[in-house]
Amino acid sequence: MSGIAGYFQTEFDVERNHTLYAIYESKLTNMQDSLITNCHENSIIYMKHHIGFTASNFSVTHRDSISVTYKNRTASIVFTGNIYNSNELKYKLSSYDISAYELCNEELILYLYLVFGEDIFKEINGGFSFAIYENNSLIIVRDPIGIKPLFYHCTNNHFIFASQPKSIFAYGIKPELTNESWCEIIGLGPARTPGKSLFKNIFEVLPGNYIKVTFNSQDIISYQTHCYWELTYNHHTDPYLDTVDKVNYLIKDSIKKQLTKDTTICSLLSGGIDSSLVTSIAKSMMDKENRELKTYAFEFEGNEIFFNGNSFQNSLDRPYVEIMRKYLNSNHKYLTCDSSGQIKYLKETVDMRDAPCMADIESSLMYFCNEISETNNIALTGECADEVFGGYPWFHRDEMINSNSFPWSKDLSVRTSLFNDSFIQSLNLEEYVDDAYKTSLSKCPESDYNNEKDKRRFEIGYLTINWFMMTLVNRMERCSVFSGLDARVPFADYRLVSYVFSIPWEYKCKEGSVKHLLKECGKDFLPPEIINRKKSPYPKTYNPEYEKMIGKLLLEEFDNNYALNFIVDKNKVINYINSSKDYGKPWYGQLMAGPQMLAYILQISYWLKKYS
Repeated sequence: MSGIAGYFQTEFDVERNHTLYAIYESKLTNMQDSLITNCHENSIIYMKHHIGFTASNFSVTHRDSISVTYKNRTASIVFTGNIYNSNELKYKLSSYDISAYELCNEELILYLYLVFGEDIFKEINGGFSFAIYENNSLIIVRDPIGIKPLFYHCTNNHFIFASQPKSIFAYGIKPELTNESWCEIIGLGPARTPGKSLFKNIFEVLPGNYIKVTFNSQDIISYQTHCYWELTYNHHTDPYLDTVDKVNYLIKDSIKKQLTKDTTICSLLSGGIDSSLVTSIAKSMMDKENRELKTYAFEFEGNEIFFNGNSFQNSLDRPYVEIMRKYLNSNHKYLTCDSSGQIKYLKETVDMRDAPCMADIESSLMYFCNEISETNNIALTGECADEVFGGYPWFHRDEMINSNSFPWSKDLSVRTSLFNDSFIQSLNLEEYVDDAYKTSLSKCPESDYNNEKDKRRFEIGYLTINWFMMTLVNRMERCSVFSGLDARVPFADYRLVSYVFSIPWEYKCKEGSVKHLLKECGKDFLPPEIINRKKSPYPKTYNPEYEKMIGKLLLEEFDNNYALNFIVDKNKVINYINSSKDYGKPWYGQLMAGPQMLAYILQISYWLKKYS
């Protein structure tokens, strides 16, 4: 797995004591091992005085050296991710007697930091997390959108950071669960409150933030959090046609920046407008360079027999994928996942997240990413367009717009229906979820909308980007890097997100046309059947055999994991398995219904055994 980890401790200078050096080197090795799957050849360990860094990256641009000196200042770095505007950033260094052309990402960031200081963070376009050490101070940084995760734990003498909580535990910190952990899992999951993890005293660096860590004369560590980018409201003054032109430019420029040369690139093509537009624009750009863009579509065994359309998922993807395949004349491949394939990765998806996640939705994505990574380095996706351009039902249906909670998960009764009543009552779940909702809503920027419905849509947009989009971004990022694949999300370019966020609804949904701005941008790149296709989310299985297999595994879990009996009601599970279910009423987003509830609890059981 691609990621970073490290420590900053004030108790010992490891360079003065060989025994201590070996102890902390062992800690770093354990942290490194927790990050690695497919990336052994690019792993590093770096130790100096009070700090230790380790990284595991599959990117060919990374080098072993992670320190540079400029004008008698030396700084060290550990980095994971991608920088998409490296050429522009290198140009900024051209006046400072620095030969920037061949700099790798780590060296580039260090020189920029040494020349321009912390102000440079807001100018880096990409998905990344990194840590910089200079002169007994540590800075850890996360990208504006939060594509790359970054967690930390702090005591008086130790500050530990890592891409995943498991690496913090590998340092020697014991995982602890609290009632808050269960409120997150049952009340909000698979989403998670920004800034929190599921473990006591393990926190997340917020997107667009950096943390500066120092220590005083008594060697007590302290840290301060700084925000270098966040969503803000800017009164939109661009005329409609200028708005379309600018959105069009930002989409194209984002895709262009992410088409890394000298590597194999593919696109995940569902036949929806989002992935089709990314694919079509990318292919037109790569055709000019005589480069091939392969395309892939996902299917599930038996769906051609068992699929029944509903208000959330109204059609199968294949007919629309075929339209795009012929339109683009692409080198295309259909990948099919069966029930066993989905179940196989249910535990691995928990391992990669250190949390229960989107059940078979996530496990199937990991299955597909593994298949794709055998012949591709980079995959372009259409993720985040619905969040940015207002494509979800909760932007359009009055009952969802007017809900006084998270509109993608407003009914807690389905979420709690299989758990023990006494356990649920002990959590004060409704109060916790309501507080998370109101706290997040209170941070929404003020707008000048006079129309209450438009103002509410603006608030929903803010919540969707900060909560729902983060869940899907993390799903895509974790599933891909676990497989050694670099999945990129052009619609998550912070410039595009920032600009579209303040565009009024009358432009975004002109004349009632859902994602109207995106459709306007697609006119030169897509056939009308794709532009006018009704939204359909990521595909899932409708094969009843899958639900039977999951139900059987879950019932066995009550015998294999005694603690599960205190949390989940076995009799309720049995009744649930034997009952008919309305798969058109998901309990999270548009996808997670009956089978996903059973699989989610199966993941909870595995997570509980692993961390309790």
